[in-house]
Amino acid sequence: MNEQQLHKVREGQGFIAALDQSGGSSPRALQAYGLGGDSYSSPAEMFDRIHEMRTRIITSPAFDGTRLNGAILFEDTLGRQIEGRGAVDYLWNAKGVVPFLKADEGLREQERGVQLMAPITGLADRLAKARERDVFGTKMRSVVHDADPDGVKAVADQQFAVGHQILEAGLMPILEPEVNINSPRKQEAEYLLLEAVFDHLDALPEGRQVMFKLSIPTEDGFYSELIAHPRTARVVALSGGYSRAEANLRLARQPGMSASFSRALLEGLHVRQSEADFDRTLDESVEAIFRASVT
Repeated sequence: MNEQQLHKVREGQGFIAALDQSGGSSPRALQAYGLGGDSYSSPAEMFDRIHEMRTRIITSPAFDGTRLNGAILFEDTLGRQIEGRGAVDYLWNAKGVVPFLKADEGLREQERGVQLMAPITGLADRLAKARERDVFGTKMRSVVHDADPDGVKAVADQQFAVGHQILEAGLMPILEPEVNINSPRKQEAEYLLLEAVFDHLDALPEGRQVMFKLSIPTEDGFYSELIAHPRTARVVALSGGYSRAEANLRLARQPGMSASFSRALLEGLHVRQSEADFDRTLDESVEAIFRASVT
């Protein structure tokens, strides 16, 4: 594991950009960017359009390691280039941004108030490819919709089971057991999740650490003990459907928690903007999220 990247992830003043839109989320991201379904005629063309959007973001002067610690990429991005260089190489060596990979393959149908990760095919090969291309870590998402003790425990069990495989492959896992912000029992679900997470975290071998990507909690400072745990490398927040302004307000009240926003980061960006307008809009977004992350 790259020690310089590890230090930046643990100690860096900044946040992680989530640029990992997949086959399911890319159409919505492109629509918000001003590219409807008539701008591509196949999945391959859709991924070309989303890579063009990502490239415009990553190459912008507003996007660099002074305010960003990392960026999460979709697997398709690993084999693509940015300004003539491999995407991972460009992120770290040109921008100073630590590269992560989305490792999951979506969600199962809801059961017991949660959506577990769908089976991840070829995980070992995927992790080996990530290591070969100098990816630092991975991220995988589950969703908790209700405060069902058995369901929440199943989410934590699965997240840590996959996390152990990622650690064994020499990569840093970001565990993402998202709690739906619209859950009628969101706070109760957060208490159940934290208890289940601590059971696994306390059992990690000495010297092993994981990261967490979590919904902004209902109770301010709720994750302070988790953030301080010696097996926790960092805790970051997803925006979860909040507007950028609302997510930033809520995040700023969470000491030690920084952002890992996707839709909220891209809010206001449009394909028809001039480069100056695009860069200014992205800079305002990055600055606002950065300030919320270091408060």
